[in-house]
Amino acid sequence: MLCATAVMGTANAGTLVMESWRVDDKALWETVLIPAFSKGHPGIDIKFSPTAPTEYDSSLLARFGSGTVGDLVACRPFDVSQTLYSKGYLDKLDGKPGMEHFEATALLAWQSDDARTTFCMPVASVIHGFLYNKKIFKKLNLQAPKTEAEFLSVLDAIKKNGSYVPLALGTAEKWEATQTLFTSIGPNYWRGETGRKALISGKAKFTDAAFVAAFDYEKKLSAYLPNTASTQSYSDSQHQFASGRAAVYPVGSWDISYFNQVAGLEFGVFAPPVRAAGDKCYILDHMDIGIGINKKSRNKEDAYKFLEWLGSQEFADIYTNRVTGFFSLSNHLIAVRDPIGKQMMEWRTACESSIRVNAQILNRGQPSLEQELWSVNADVLNGNLSGKDAASRIQNGLSASYKSLRK
Repeated sequence: MLCATAVMGTANAGTLVMESWRVDDKALWETVLIPAFSKGHPGIDIKFSPTAPTEYDSSLLARFGSGTVGDLVACRPFDVSQTLYSKGYLDKLDGKPGMEHFEATALLAWQSDDARTTFCMPVASVIHGFLYNKKIFKKLNLQAPKTEAEFLSVLDAIKKNGSYVPLALGTAEKWEATQTLFTSIGPNYWRGETGRKALISGKAKFTDAAFVAAFDYEKKLSAYLPNTASTQSYSDSQHQFASGRAAVYPVGSWDISYFNQVAGLEFGVFAPPVRAAGDKCYILDHMDIGIGINKKSRNKEDAYKFLEWLGSQEFADIYTNRVTGFFSLSNHLIAVRDPIGKQMMEWRTACESSIRVNAQILNRGQPSLEQELWSVNADVLNGNLSGKDAASRIQNGLSASYKSLRK
């Protein structure tokens, strides 16, 4: 198997091998994206070579070490890819053709901490919000909420009716509590990037009022989860909303394509409600995937031609509209055809974007802040922690494990 990979990673001069964890995108690359590139670049063959997501990071690191990695590499955001760069495995991309189409904010997930070096080209992000069942809302005479008070009122009405689960979310796998709920509603409390950067610099603490208020809000939402929440998986929550048994679903935009396939399901979407009418809105627009170039690629000239195309309007348009729920990070104007995706992308204009509060730098301690947030937010939703206690637990871990990481 290793020998086969080695042959693939050192393919003949006219062939580029692209590594990725996006197994589900294989058909798209082979039948749409690669042929689109090939029309303008005859003679450059590309092989899309995905690895299972759970095995990708360790496999990639091992194969970089043995010299058997392909020419182009799909990059995870932040620390995973920064580790590859720090080990000398990825080329610097600053000033390369195609990179001019990305603003500084889009580069953040694939830069050195001092923002002086970029090692992966941004491709796409995911956006968070809430899906709602249109038939249920119409039946109960409800409107998509815009404020926290309106959201709680809507959930109260659904719970009082008794026919539907107000909020389809479980805590068995824990990650959804953080990634699709807490870090989605939180930016409206800690003012997005302002609060996130303040945590990194040490000017803010999770025990500050804004962060405690976000945990308190999450605690309020726990009253509307299904009775089986503590044993309910991510898949269970998907099925609960898809079947019409739940009215609202905390969504990451990657879920759109799943629900689009459910016959008879009519759903809309609303952004994380602001604290009060007239408040500025913040959304979670989190970098998901980039593309880097193997520093030891034997075919860098063609690799950079492909990278330039990845930064083009053509690629951004195809990718955004064919990989539903993944939004181009380039500054090209894209006409999003999926109605839910279009509405979510428009939030970028109406609201200020932020990323997951722990994603940059703060995950580097032991235990990982990511894992701590999973446990704490699950405990909040399961009724085991108050907002104040949750904030204290996270801050205590941050103070003990992450002090040296602050600048």
